[in-house]
Amino acid sequence: GAKFVKMIYSFARYVMIERMKKLSVGTGIPFAEAVMWRPQDMYMAKARHRVAYNKLLQILQREDFVLQEYREKAQ
Repeated sequence: GAKFVKMIYSFARYVMIERMKKLSVGTGIPFAEAVMWRPQDMYMAKARHRVAYNKLLQILQREDFVLQEYREKAQ
């Protein structure tokens, strides 16, 4: 059920973070710290998420448009 899924997710997240800590030693890239970071201002976090989501959506729409144009010209 839901408890099992949450437990598996938590375990997978823990394993991923520990592996990232091990792999990022000596590289100067603090990946694990970024994963553990929690935003203090949830409003700003949600706003950043919306901006990133909208940008991704625009990129995907533009790519789809270019592919459609390419297919039309190829025929």
